[in-house]
Formats: sequence, structure tokens, C-alpha cells
Amino acid sequence: MFRLILATLLLSSLTACAPPREAGPASRLAPPTEALPPLQRFATQPARAPQRSNREIAADILELGFRMESGREIPQFSRFEGPVALQITGRVPSGVEGEIDRLLDRLRREAGLDIRRFGADAHAPRGRITVEFLARRQMQAAVPQAACFILPRISGWADFRANRRSPRLDWTTVVERESVAVFVPADVPPQEIRDCLHEEVAQALGPLNDLYRLHESVWNDDNFQTVLTGFDMLVLRVWNDPALRPGMRRDEVAARLPAILARLNPAGERIPPGPTPRQSPRAWIDSVEAALGPHSSRSARRAAAERALAIARDEGWSDARLGLAHFLRARMAGPREADVALSSFVRAGQIYASLPGGEVHAAHVDMQLAAFALSAGHFDEALALARRAQPAARASENAALLASLQMVQAEALERLGQTSAARTVRLDSLGWARYGFGDDMRVRARLAEIAALAPPSREVRR
Repeated sequence: MFRLILATLLLSSLTACAPPREAGPASRLAPPTEALPPLQRFATQPARAPQRSNREIAADILELGFRMESGREIPQFSRFEGPVALQITGRVPSGVEGEIDRLLDRLRREAGLDIRRFGADAHAPRGRITVEFLARRQMQAAVPQAACFILPRISGWADFRANRRSPRLDWTTVVERESVAVFVPADVPPQEIRDCLHEEVAQALGPLNDLYRLHESVWNDDNFQTVLTGFDMLVLRVWNDPALRPGMRRDEVAARLPAILARLNPAGERIPPGPTPRQSPRAWIDSVEAALGPHSSRSARRAAAERALAIARDEGWSDARLGLAHFLRARMAGPREADVALSSFVRAGQIYASLPGGEVHAAHVDMQLAAFALSAGHFDEALALARRAQPAARASENAALLASLQMVQAEALERLGQTSAARTVRLDSLGWARYGFGDDMRVRARLAEIAALAPPSREVRR
């Protein structure tokens, strides 16, 4: 229900263990007065079907659908009945209408939903989603830890403020959804806006919970998946299947899921189920959120990452939760713990590589390892890692990750003497960086940050 702010996780900095250096030659950076290339956007591409058994997916749907992120039980099934109208209001940023139209087109084609965009004065069906854009500071003054969020039974920000402490905003009491408000910051990079739209609109139309073990889904607060996946579209199709009805209890939904999934996802009938995963204990979730918290000290976040890893090991996990715990431990390593960080990144990469659909997670690990290699002067290795991760970054439509990988690739090419190739890759990275990071100042800062990782020529080791 709330897309969390994971500032320490997704590309907030490349590595805490790399020594700080001056940026590279000014000729390799875009001059402050020079216009950057046009912003790039991804073309629509088909989502890959989920890679797990229907029995596992049924268990996922029940856990997603009958529990809040806080752990509170949801006593009944809820959804919209009939067509849904989506309206946009507030400080609508440039390009947002195209993003929403593309999302709605996917929801119609891949999830079979009857959803359309309507103007404020147009006649619309009873079911309505209002997407309101407002300043991030205004949103976070009310909900500090959320990058974006949804609430039931209201039509906008003024309605939320008037009913902030009212029981009508309690999702656990909703049966048939008629009005849902989605709040999205207007003053953030285009990619962050798109990510919020995908997750929050999907939750308005489907389950409300997030599960850290679901690596193939946006219903996961690790935020590695940034757009709706094939798994997510299947869940939405199941959630809105005619065999289900608002007000059903968990056992009633559970009894109907096998037949629904067999009809909608016959391939999942042929995949043998894995072991039933245990729920994530609250202590582990709290430790992860503390490690990701932007307002805690680094030592506190490091201690929280250590706790998360210890709990994951004690639980005997081998899934994405163990990978995330290793990833966080590596990201929180101190300046004198390069060996600890590297070993944890490598272990996280091994775990993610073993998971069907874990390619984007492995790409994030490769980004960190490429940064280490660039910092150490191992330019061939940095180049290979950056190139290996780019297909997954493109497939997951993560422009911030793709741009960062291309910047590392360009810097490695430059240091290997391939100046023309480096210039071409760097120029391409800037268009993706404008989508992923937003304004020109942030794009140039990212470029300078990566250029500063590479050592002076006398430090190069081949």
C-alpha cells in the first residue's frame, strides 16, 4: 500500500568502500552549459510469464490479499466490481499522461481489466481511481516514510486531510471498492513517478500487501522490480476473475484459486511446487526497514543490516530475502570493510542468479561489483560486468540502473583507450539518466560520481 523510500538501496551511491577521488577530465563530462540529449523512454515489451507453480502462486495471492503490510489481518476479499475509471488531478508533470495510458493499455491487454482514463467532468462508472500529484514535501509531512500511497473511500488530498483519522480509511473494512485515491509526488524523476503509478494502481486494483520473498513482483518493498511483471498481471487477472466476489472469506477464496489458476495459467500446473516459504518474521522486516531508513545514522543502519542477515540465516532461507540481507550488509559496510562488502555482494549475486526471474536483482549486484572493479583499476572486469547487466536493466525498464551501467562502461572504455566507443556509450547513457534521475544537475552529478571512481593512470592494474 505504501511504496517505501529506499534511498540507501537503489543507486543512492555506488559503493561506500571505494576511495573518494577527483572527477575525471572535464572533457569526459557534459559541460554545465551544454544541453543534454533528449530524455529516453522504454518501448512496451511483453512481460515474461511467472516461473513458479500454481500452488505457490495461490499461496502468494492469499498472503498478499488477506494481510496488510503492518501484519493486520484483512477479514474479507475486496475489489472493484465492473468498469473502473481513472482520473488524473493535481500538479500533473509533463509526460505523465503517456505513462498512464501505457500502463492502462497493459492492464487491459495483459490483465484483462476494464479500465479507462476519464476527464474530471466526464461520465464515469461507479468504480473510480483518482491519481493526484502533489509536492513530495507536502506528502511526506503527512506520511513521512512513503514515496507514494493509496487510500480507500476518498477522492483526493483534501478528502484525505478531512478524514485523516477516520475509520473510513481503514482498508480492513472495505468490501466493494468504489473510490480509491493514489497520491504521487510531482517533483521527482520520471522513473520514480512511473514506478509509483505501477505499484499503487496495481494495489488499487488488486492485493494490498507486499512480500519481500516475491522477487518477481512489484508487490515487494525491496523495489528491484520497477514495472508490473508477468506474475503481477496474472495476480490481477486472478483477483478480478468472475469466480471471486467481494466479501468472500479467505477459505472461500482459497477453495476457488486452484481452478482459476489452472484455467488462466495452465503452464503453472506443470511446474512442481517448491517448499512452502515461511512468513517473514516482524523482527526481520523491522531490521530491513531500519537498514534502509534514510534518517538513521550509518552505524545504526549497519547494525540493522547485520541483524537482518543473522535472522535470514537462522530462518534457513535461500530465497530473495537472504539475497537482500547480503546486499544490505554489503551496502552498509564501512570504509575499511571492502572484503566484507565484496564477499556479501558476490553471495547476493549467487542467490539472485539461482532464482527464476532474478536477473534484475543480479544486475544491481553487478552494478556494485563493476563500481568496485572500476575503482580498483580493473577496467576489463568493470566493462564485462557493466555489459552483462544491461539486458536485465532494459528488460526491467530501469533507466537509472541502465544509465549507471553505461556510465561505468564508458569510463572503462575510456581508460582502455577506446575513446570513440566511450563517447558513444556515454552520450546514450545521458538520455536514460534524464529519465532515471530527473533534472540535469542530478544527471551531471551521477556522471561525475562514476568518473571519480576510476583511479589515476598510475594506479591502473591490468
